Amino acid sequence: MKKDTRRKWMWWFLIALGATQVYFVRELLAAYALFAVGFAALAVVALGVYLVQKAWEAGLHRAERHAGPALNLARRSWAFVEEVSRKPFRGPGSETAQ
Repeated sequence: MKKDTRRKWMWWFLIALGATQVYFVRELLAAYALFAVGFAALAVVALGVYLVQKAWEAGLHRAERHAGPALNLARRSWAFVEEVSRKPFRGPGSETAQ
C-alpha cells in the first residue's frame, strides 16, 4: 500500500514539474513575442527617419538644380544694390537743402 502512494505522489510530482516547464516555455515565448514586436516598432521608426532624410535630400537636390538661375539673379541683384549704396546720393556740385 505504501508503494502505491509513493508512486502516486511521484506521478503528481512529475505532472507538476511538466506543467511548470510548459508554463515556463509559454512565458519565454510570450517574452520573445513582446521583444520581437518592440524591435519591429523600433525598426519601423528607424526606417521612417531614414526615408524622410532621403526624401529631404532628394528634394534639396531638385531645388538646387531648378533654383540655379534664380540664385544667380539674386546674387547679381545684391551686388548691384551694394554698388549703388556705395555711391553718394548728391552730385559733386550740389548744395545741401536748407
